[in-house]
Amino acid sequence: MANPLAYLPYALAASGGTVDGYEAQQLVAAGLTLLQRSAPLVRALAGRRAAILLPTSPAFITALAAAEGRGAVLINPLAAPAEIAYQLEDAGVGAVFTDRALLPRVPEHIVRVLLDEAPRSARVLHGGASADIDLGSHFGLDLEGERDVSGAPEECAVVYASAMAGRPLGAILTHRNLLANAQGTVIAAKQTRDDHVLALLPWTHLFGLTVTASAPLLAGARVTTVDRFHPVKIVDLIAGGTITEVVGVPSVFKALLGGIERRGGRIETDLRLALCGGAPLEPAVQDRWFNATGTELRQGYGLTEAGPVCLVNRVDQPNRRGALGVPVPGMEVAIAEPAPMAVGGDEVLLLGDGQEGEIVVRGTSVSAGYVSGGDHGLVRARDRWLRTGDLGIRHADGAFEFRGVTKPMFTRNGFNVFPHEIEQVVRSMPGVTAVDVAGRPDPAREHDITVFVRGSVTEDAVRAWCDARLSAYKQPTVIRVG
Repeated sequence: MANPLAYLPYALAASGGTVDGYEAQQLVAAGLTLLQRSAPLVRALAGRRAAILLPTSPAFITALAAAEGRGAVLINPLAAPAEIAYQLEDAGVGAVFTDRALLPRVPEHIVRVLLDEAPRSARVLHGGASADIDLGSHFGLDLEGERDVSGAPEECAVVYASAMAGRPLGAILTHRNLLANAQGTVIAAKQTRDDHVLALLPWTHLFGLTVTASAPLLAGARVTTVDRFHPVKIVDLIAGGTITEVVGVPSVFKALLGGIERRGGRIETDLRLALCGGAPLEPAVQDRWFNATGTELRQGYGLTEAGPVCLVNRVDQPNRRGALGVPVPGMEVAIAEPAPMAVGGDEVLLLGDGQEGEIVVRGTSVSAGYVSGGDHGLVRARDRWLRTGDLGIRHADGAFEFRGVTKPMFTRNGFNVFPHEIEQVVRSMPGVTAVDVAGRPDPAREHDITVFVRGSVTEDAVRAWCDARLSAYKQPTVIRVG
């Protein structure tokens, strides 16, 4: 290996950052020790990918390191068993890193690695056997190399997204993609080893992984995770005086504002950065946050296929409330004449400032493609531009503003929901003859989901069918059978 710091896990280990008090180097060394001491795991991963089905925790970094040299499929803990099985099959996964709570969702025929006790130990389940692996006696890592090196071109992660045609597609992100995006985020957020980042978002979501794990650890910062999102307890942590950065989606900040109001309406903090992404953010929420904390709530924009951060209201520039910000270092963003999502290889006609059009992006962070079914994903146009399916305008000062979507999707609690995916799942139910799915605006969760069904089924039966086959955030709010 010419330069180990070209690989994301090693780069995260090299700067002295910590997760919940564990040194990142210790977490990465534990993952490598796991590979060295478990022959069944090595055999399972020969020529196959790994998968990580874990909550945000130190064990996640250990799992990422244990998948070194192979793309790791990042599976949302909210996923239903049917979704998990599909991703494992589609991506050719040989082993899953998980914990006891999530183990029942993983098919028994696959090798499973329980990391409840990481970085001290792990348990490997294969066939009908199990083996406990001591990870605590590993040796330190020798991590010499250029720190600003370009990432390696090998696969690092696979994230399923873009179910516009009804089936989620696994976007492939390389070490080069993810390192470049994390390095750009460090610059835009001015992260240093003095920062203390509160990680509220799932690390199986690239927004959470890049902004609250990879970037701060590259900067040598301290990261604290939470077991469960409880607004009042989170507000207590923020008001405790050591948290300098908090990142979330609109529903998170709205919930935190509710927690602040229960404490009297204002808190004193050491926050220097509050960053929101995942869905459009109302300026009124930004106003309320500033009044409650004295810190600007900055907005960003990105997508899985771009690593994901594309735009952000940089810390070294005045915050533009209501705007998405400016491109992060290493990323180009422009506004183009919209084109049909199904057309690839077309020429991009760029528009001027103040003209509404489609947001297009290009740069080192942009994924090269999907595991399968790429013809149904986001379109790669000429000159390496990626069409996002989102609408916006660029102002004369270089800041971008979101104006809507052209692709068939909406957001819920910061997650993308594709109506065609839900329709396809419900349509496969015996007795269903027709399905229509619609997103209804909701002030707390961005959108609720209404499913209209025709056929000889009941509302309860449809709900049970969805519960077994769709992630928690894709579950219908209202089901109407007629």
